[in-house]
Amino acid sequence: MNKAATGMILTQIAQTATEVAAIASARLRGFGRKNDADQAAVDAMRRSFQDAPFAGKVVIGEGEIDEAPMLYIGEELGAGGIAVDIAVDPLEGTKLCAHDAPNAMTVVALAPKGGLLHAPDMYMDKLAIGPGYPPGLIDLDLSPTENVTRLAKAKGVPVSAIRACLLDRERHHGIIEELRRAGAGVRLIPDGDVAGVFWTTEAARSGVDIYFGSGGAPEGVLAAAAIRCAGGQMQARLKPETPEEEERARKMGRDVHAKLTLDQMVSGDVVFAASGVTHGSMFEGVHFEGDGAHVDSLVWDSFTGRRTRIRSVWAQA
Repeated sequence: MNKAATGMILTQIAQTATEVAAIASARLRGFGRKNDADQAAVDAMRRSFQDAPFAGKVVIGEGEIDEAPMLYIGEELGAGGIAVDIAVDPLEGTKLCAHDAPNAMTVVALAPKGGLLHAPDMYMDKLAIGPGYPPGLIDLDLSPTENVTRLAKAKGVPVSAIRACLLDRERHHGIIEELRRAGAGVRLIPDGDVAGVFWTTEAARSGVDIYFGSGGAPEGVLAAAAIRCAGGQMQARLKPETPEEEERARKMGRDVHAKLTLDQMVSGDVVFAASGVTHGSMFEGVHFEGDGAHVDSLVWDSFTGRRTRIRSVWAQA
């Protein structure tokens, strides 16, 4: 199968998976039942994969840290065909959905077998920007001040025009204070760091130029898929918090001290898809009208370079 045909097949599979998961979880918006909403998204996504024309294997599943329902790492799905790595976050922002708060979404990345880093379930430091900048502009070993200064110079704007995004966590207070001292604006988000990285790919729309901070390593690989498709830049480093986590990473062949490049996280072509569950910076949330469910999605395909925004209408059962 040629490259373009592979991209078309994986694009359709990914779009269907995120959209059915978005519809299922959107029915539980605002009820305060984050695990139920997550389970609904997982179940819908799993059903969509079961009959898909590929031989899929989950290499990035939902995090075990919060004991959420999940598509399990190692789970095999599909009706047969091209061997594919699956990375999923069936509901990115479970609390956001439970509270009907902005920016909950469903996310999938698909790549030919071996194309996605199998990241251990622990924290990861991340640094990302969108497309259009000279290679090597940002570096995880540089200070936040130096990174935003470099970015501002490349954009031809003052540092005050740069907006950085971070999870609103105590562990990030030092970075936040430094960025503000440097003159940059900061957007703090309560949850959903796939979205935070993803926003850098369309800075004019989202208002986010650069992403800093630590979050889940599996989510980092999903975010890297979006950066790969968009032509942006990203670096990361695993951040184990216990000796047990460090040993787990070493058993997987991961050097916890090494910087991970974008090529190491996503080594080749990939399809990235995301659908809005609640309204937010990049998506409209699912809208139920009559017998239809309206879903706003982005589907990006590095096989062909397509970057498509789609507004789908699904008939409700």
